Amino acid sequence: MRMTTRFRQLLKEPGIIQAPGAYDCLTANIIQKAGFPAVYMTGAGTSVAQLGYPDLALASMTEMVQNAASITETLAVPLIADADTGYGGVLNVRRTVRQYERAGVAAIHIEDQESPKRCGHLDDKKVISTEDMIQKIRAAVDARTDDDFTIIVRTDSIAVTGWDDAMHRCDEYVKAGADVLFVEALRTPEEVERAAKNLDIPLLFNFVESGKSPLLSASELENFGFKIVIYPASALLSVAHVVGQVMAQLKETGTTSHLMDNMVSLEDCFEAMGLSSMLAEDAQFAHPV
Repeated sequence: MRMTTRFRQLLKEPGIIQAPGAYDCLTANIIQKAGFPAVYMTGAGTSVAQLGYPDLALASMTEMVQNAASITETLAVPLIADADTGYGGVLNVRRTVRQYERAGVAAIHIEDQESPKRCGHLDDKKVISTEDMIQKIRAAVDARTDDDFTIIVRTDSIAVTGWDDAMHRCDEYVKAGADVLFVEALRTPEEVERAAKNLDIPLLFNFVESGKSPLLSASELENFGFKIVIYPASALLSVAHVVGQVMAQLKETGTTSHLMDNMVSLEDCFEAMGLSSMLAEDAQFAHPV
């Protein structure tokens, strides 16, 4: 089954879809091994971990698609990918959709920030007009060659133009063809619940530690009416913390022998990336019958 079709099935099945954020193949496979039904490729994580930049629209479409393609090659669950603003105008959006489709991605989200954009949980964002975003959505929907490829549309307008405009935009984005809505940086549990009551379409919630939104549990979000929750920063921030601790101890003591309980074994690390199956393939095909 295509991953696009599997993701559409998940949208129809009961329960909320939890999709933790990965920024490389290892984190994606750790998420998959933990039993999550989908993985989210974080733009912030890709920018930080792959390119060495903060989340300020410095990652190109090509770099994002390349990372997504590497991740999907190792996954057996659908990948949702950050596609930022679509990387330009309507023609860029069309190309972005086609490239992500070819990379094996099941769903992307595009947003209504002006370019260059910034992390949705930073201040001083700007948004394009509703009309311009409608054209981008129409271009994205028309560009897909697989009808099951899911177009998630994000609005950052609450922090810029206010609640009423954000809800108006959401209504217009649905009319333009959005499959899922993503209202970024909802500020209180009351706003989260209010958005779910106002919008009759699958909704995505962005769970960002240290961000602007309340850290609600998956069950709370499901009860409000949300269908998807992504965790773009959980792995990234955890790794930054743990690696920092280990490196500090290594610098101080000159060894990590006392820290082995904080690490997986080398074999387990390789196994997360398919060691056993690859060795079996090598044994099967490397020698003449």
